[in-house]
Amino acid sequence: MHTPENIAVLEPNQIFVFGSNKTGRHGAGAALLARNKFGAVYGVGEGPTGRCYAIPTKDEHLRTLPLSEISQSVDRFLIYARANPSLQFLVTKIGAGLAGYSCEEVRDSCFKNKDI
Repeated sequence: MHTPENIAVLEPNQIFVFGSNKTGRHGAGAALLARNKFGAVYGVGEGPTGRCYAIPTKDEHLRTLPLSEISQSVDRFLIYARANPSLQFLVTKIGAGLAGYSCEEVRDSCFKNKDI
């Protein structure tokens, strides 16, 4: 299943997965949507928050993180997702917006060859 391009509402079992910064400012892009619509808590930069899951793609100074570091956060997310099989995770194009990577770069560096 593919995540819809524009998400306006979540079903009861759905979780909005978005790119964040390490300080959890949630001030722009999908992070702002997560905060305003789906309960992402300001200050939570990684992990479950509200009806969301934050994956950091920028550091505390809003500099883009290396793909290797984003990949480690994706690994933690996948552990969380596997531990919660009753939930459906709607994963946005993390790292491909404000962080500046292409979807292909993120896919190949962070998701490829992982059991998803």
